[in-house]
Amino acid sequence: MPRKTAADFDQELLILFDAYVHGGIDRRGFLERAQKFAVGGLTASMLLASLSPDFAAAQVVPKDDARLKTQMLEYPSPAGSGTMKGYLAVPANASGKLPGILVVHENRGLNPHIEDIARRLALDNFVAFAPDALTPLGGYPGDEDKARELFAKLDQSKTREDFVTAAQVLQARPECTGTIGAVGFCYGGGMVHVLSTRLPNLAAGVPFYGNHPAASEAAKVKAPLLIHFAGIDERINAGWPPYEAALKAAGARYTAHTYAGTQHGFNNDTTPRFDAAAAKLAWERTLAFFNQHLRA
Repeated sequence: MPRKTAADFDQELLILFDAYVHGGIDRRGFLERAQKFAVGGLTASMLLASLSPDFAAAQVVPKDDARLKTQMLEYPSPAGSGTMKGYLAVPANASGKLPGILVVHENRGLNPHIEDIARRLALDNFVAFAPDALTPLGGYPGDEDKARELFAKLDQSKTREDFVTAAQVLQARPECTGTIGAVGFCYGGGMVHVLSTRLPNLAAGVPFYGNHPAASEAAKVKAPLLIHFAGIDERINAGWPPYEAALKAAGARYTAHTYAGTQHGFNNDTTPRFDAAAAKLAWERTLAFFNQHLRA
């Protein structure tokens, strides 16, 4: 049976799902409002299940891929949550040091999809490090709904420091050249924007459909940015014009791409919102950008 795509769902339902994923409505609210789309033997619960991630079906690089070395690292974050954990992936047969990429997850913590993204980057000859913001609350719980609930309880001022520290940890790793970039998705895209204002040594940042900092922060951006937007994503896209104006005024280096007709989350191949053509193009651009700015 072919996997469903966004085209199989009513746009109003997709917007409803986006609100649910980002805490605008709870599960009960989603199910109540989705009921009108449950036709032909479907239920609202079945619709939710079909929109939710299928990690196993979408895995690209197996956990035990012999071409890689992976481990869960523990690192101190004294200005943040105390002790944090993150997933490190490096090529098994690397000859010499490699540039590092910090991988920042969505608002569910370090789930299997983000671990897979880290492994994909490692196969492209980077040292990939994906911290789990949920570490202080026990880590990613293995359930997306529970993960979202936990995520809302984080102290975001501490979480920001956890990611700043993670970048420093990555930069100091013996496998790393000391040149690092950052990529993030949704919440993680917003965090990459934050890191671009916080890390003077960030060599490149790639936010996918993330919230923007206040326009006053744009003057602090020193790293070149490659910014990816979904075409149908009013919640995120509405904040771009004022931030773009501030980046221009600050003389920041950035390139922005909008992928027409795509939904928020189009790069995440575990859900129907995935758009294969747009994701392929965005990822090719991302790798080219990192190769340009992170390799000597």
